[in-house]
Amino acid sequence: MDKTDYMREALKLAQEAFDDGEVPVGAVIVKDGDIIAVGRNRREKAKNALLHAEIDAINNACTALGGWRLWNCEIYVTLEPCPMCAGAILNAHIPQVYFGAYDFKNGSCGTITNLFEMPYNFKPAYEGGILQEECADILKQFFKKLR
Repeated sequence: MDKTDYMREALKLAQEAFDDGEVPVGAVIVKDGDIIAVGRNRREKAKNALLHAEIDAINNACTALGGWRLWNCEIYVTLEPCPMCAGAILNAHIPQVYFGAYDFKNGSCGTITNLFEMPYNFKPAYEGGILQEECADILKQFFKKLR
């Protein structure tokens, strides 16, 4: 599998979130070429501000691997991480981040700010714009439906 294949898996999770009335964001965590954890937005139904896709996936990966250091993993997420999620990625020591759509309201990997370039003791590599149109389109569809 390549980057676009993993992002397509994250898009499937975003679609699940969409179908469940949640903002359609999905995330997958990969280790050694295998998807070991997934997550999607669950904030509305759970009534919990913390349940972003990345946080869900990181929690599931920590459980699957039996520890909090995800230093040998990659995360693929359909939307540029917000400050909370970028912070969680930093704290989990995920070395590689791939995202789809840029977030012009909350993006913290270069759009609004870049937490990965701040002088923390850990600096993930990151790449945005993977399947950008598809990732942005599902968000546009969701918010159009709300209006």
